[in-house]
Amino acid sequence: MTTSHLHTAPSVLIENIGQLVTVDLARMTADNSLGIIENGAILFENGAIAWVGSATEINRADSPAAQWVDARGRVLLPGLIDSHTHTIFAGDRANEFEMRLQGKSYLEIAQAGGGILKTVQATRQATPEELSALTLQRLKRMMALGVTTVEVKSGYGLDFESELKCLRVLQALRAQAPVDIVPTYMGAHDIPPEYQGRTDAYVDQLCDVQIPAVAEQQLADFCDVFCEQGYFDVAQSRRILETARQHGLKLKIHAEEFCDLGGAQLAGDLQATSADHLLHVSDAGIAALKAGGTVATLLPGTAFYLRIKEYAPALKLLAAGVPVALATDFNPGSCVIDNLQLIMALACLQMNMPPVEVIKAVTLHAAQALDLQHDRGSLTVGKRADAVLFDIHSYNELLYRVGSNLLTDVYVAGQHFSRTRLEAQLQPVT
Repeated sequence: MTTSHLHTAPSVLIENIGQLVTVDLARMTADNSLGIIENGAILFENGAIAWVGSATEINRADSPAAQWVDARGRVLLPGLIDSHTHTIFAGDRANEFEMRLQGKSYLEIAQAGGGILKTVQATRQATPEELSALTLQRLKRMMALGVTTVEVKSGYGLDFESELKCLRVLQALRAQAPVDIVPTYMGAHDIPPEYQGRTDAYVDQLCDVQIPAVAEQQLADFCDVFCEQGYFDVAQSRRILETARQHGLKLKIHAEEFCDLGGAQLAGDLQATSADHLLHVSDAGIAALKAGGTVATLLPGTAFYLRIKEYAPALKLLAAGVPVALATDFNPGSCVIDNLQLIMALACLQMNMPPVEVIKAVTLHAAQALDLQHDRGSLTVGKRADAVLFDIHSYNELLYRVGSNLLTDVYVAGQHFSRTRLEAQLQPVT
């Protein structure tokens, strides 16, 4: 996958990197579990990583055309990957924040006219131009925090035309946004008002009309479904996902967020690319994820935002050998957090994830959650030149300095963006 709008990136050689955190499997050892090169250097050519190694091994004469950059002892990591977001929507639900403080649950707010369907109404009314402008600002804000690849789900249209409208906006943004976008179709995010009480009829419409059209027009890479009590049960979710796979879409699933419904076992059975949320995943569900080669994408920001005391069992999943990714779940209702760095800190503080695993979870494993592990997620020769530079001395500081954005520079396919320039382009929060 490429960021097609970027011009051919110049050759860049970054030297004097205090810690070059490669997250390269070939460089990982028992004593160096992130493949870190102290005093490292890296060469980007034609938007890809051409060389990685120690700064003592380089010679300016070997790369006469390269722009030389002094990292000043800072830390370079692979570009961060946010593999689960709902970034394209209109309107806001700020009033629901106070309702939650008063003790109202997610389901109670939805039953009172809030929740997903409130955003659906605003998104249906928004023009493509309005949605594009809103989404682009959000993406730039994420990028200014170190994200170079963002998965974005539809799901706030919930009718044929509105879902396609959102996906077409995402396709257009792929050609102009500085951050790379992975679009996911999620018509099965909720049951729209016109199908209330007729979920099976809506599933028919998804499978017979929407999914074939999305696939034929190549508007999405993935299909996702909210497999949850009160939304889509396991049988309905299976039908949606199997239909999507038959039409060439890869699979994701929202599973076990509020109860153990069996979505994780379904994900494993279908060998879905990822199963997301998993707060209530069972031992059988974990075993199914392992057997199916499915990534567990955990979203601690949602539990934090909803004040849910029980977080997903990250350590149990890791002990079982299930790859764990972390993502923001940025959305207008249950997690209005667009800061992946904050999510990383929450993973340490609320789920006891070791910093090493957190770094993997937003790089290599996040790439795996998008089936992009062969293209990005580590600083490996041949992969895309996606990297982020932080003004810190150790990767541990990225987690230790909660709430401080110490990013200085971003590279997407070798193209350089300074944080200050990115932030200068931002409009008021929308």
